Amino acid sequence: MTFRISDDFVQSHNQSRVADLQSDFDALGSKLARNGVDIEALTLRAQGFAVATPSWGAGTGGTRFARFPGVGEPRNVFEKLDDCGTVNQLSQATPTVSLHFPWDKVSDAKELKQHADSWKLGFDAVNSNTFQNQPNQAESYKFGSLTNQSAAVRDLAVAHNIECIELGKALGSKALTVWVGDGGNFPGQLNLRGALERYLDSLKQIYQALPDDWQVFLEHKLFEPAFYTTVIADWGTSFACAQQLGDKAKCLVDLGHHAPNTNIEMIVARLVQFGKLAGFHFNDSKYGDDDLDSGSINPFQLFLIFNELVDAEIREGSSFNPAYMLDQSHNVTDPIESLMGSAIEVQRAFVQASLVDRDQLAAYQASNDVMMAARTLRRAFQTDVTPILDMARFRSGGAIDMINCYRESGYRQQKAEERPASKNASGSGIV
Repeated sequence: MTFRISDDFVQSHNQSRVADLQSDFDALGSKLARNGVDIEALTLRAQGFAVATPSWGAGTGGTRFARFPGVGEPRNVFEKLDDCGTVNQLSQATPTVSLHFPWDKVSDAKELKQHADSWKLGFDAVNSNTFQNQPNQAESYKFGSLTNQSAAVRDLAVAHNIECIELGKALGSKALTVWVGDGGNFPGQLNLRGALERYLDSLKQIYQALPDDWQVFLEHKLFEPAFYTTVIADWGTSFACAQQLGDKAKCLVDLGHHAPNTNIEMIVARLVQFGKLAGFHFNDSKYGDDDLDSGSINPFQLFLIFNELVDAEIREGSSFNPAYMLDQSHNVTDPIESLMGSAIEVQRAFVQASLVDRDQLAAYQASNDVMMAARTLRRAFQTDVTPILDMARFRSGGAIDMINCYRESGYRQQKAEERPASKNASGSGIV
């Protein structure tokens, strides 16, 4: 029997903190009420917010140079679900997991689904992997997958994506995320138009295999591993391809996949306006695709993105339902701690954006009052909504003080004993 943190332990841990939380919550409620904001309504919104965890994020990540495994990290997808379940148990904000195939492929999907059910976890979008060769693979992706010059390689990559759809159907997923590292490192290596034509031809075959209630998320990335030209390098190319494919194709936005200082919130607004926003892979960055913890570098940018998302929710209504997922590489922290912290920072940005006085903002914009419009956003961003987030977790059965609760439970030490390192273990983090 593997170790799990008991709900009784979580509630016991909460008892010494709930009085202070109530005091902070009441004080914030009084402050918000003066501006006509109902703290209970905001708390309900916080309780309803959800972001998926990535199975690969449960393990220690790495750099392009090395990976230093952590103690007690998961060795297979069942143990990854145990860690993701623990993240949701304490944070109450991550009820779904995104799997990556073939890393997470199992022979019995029913068994895997039952294990997820035991944690009250569902499955988010499934992810294909054609950016690395698998053992005994007949063809190589060294020079691309869906865009490869070789029809045999392209056929292999298409077949893998269709297999991912079938695996996802068995688990209850409703979307496939496709990211390819295809591109070139030297001028002349690729015919630039030809590579994109081959990408579209391959995606059309994958698109045809989608069930009626599924979507395919196209993910772009500025560079890496192709450093001179990446086939799907920007949101414009992603958007054009999604338009070519059809209504079930949408554009996924990873916050680290842009040039430094790119106005990501404007990209979000454009994709929403044209009905092509699939959702997000949340992380943070300083220089490139750093895959740092969400909100750790630029929390204001995260807030501005959610400002556009809340605006879209108001405009579009219940039909607006983007997919949210964390996509991070935890090189020097405990992955469970980082996933919990990131989930709450994304939730924080959502609640702060919900605080924006939309009528007031629109009036300032209409009168070209630039200073007051900017201050309206800044006021919402600078509001410390921590008591709302803590109360939302407490009321949902989570931990008021997640990280200390996790540490005091001894979970990682227990897993270090249960999961001795194995040379043959499946990879958990991304190098």
